[in-house]
Amino acid sequence: MANLPTKVKKYLEANSKVHADEKNNFLLQNNSDGEGDFIKSWNVSGLAKPTDEQLTSYENVGNTEEALNGILSNRRNAYPLWGDQLDMQYHDLVDGTTTWQDTVQAVKDKYPKT
Repeated sequence: MANLPTKVKKYLEANSKVHADEKNNFLLQNNSDGEGDFIKSWNVSGLAKPTDEQLTSYENVGNTEEALNGILSNRRNAYPLWGDQLDMQYHDLVDGTTTWQDTVQAVKDKYPKT
């Protein structure tokens, strides 16, 4: 289930609002009462606060984005450090090996963008 921040981001994007510019114009809150996250305040210029139904309509696209973000995060953590990758590329060029390509492909295979 997509979280509220993701659905709000998708709502803003769908209405031509740049999320980064608008993030200070609304406040999400969770009172730890079992009711979950909610929009406490909304001051986005030219755009009404989304209804629950509107936010629900972003469930699938939100799930897709969150899944992709998880894959990309796993890849970032699994790739070698930049310096190590450059060293692999240098040695591949000099030695005629494919160490860097093989390493990157192994990470992509382990965490595919399905």
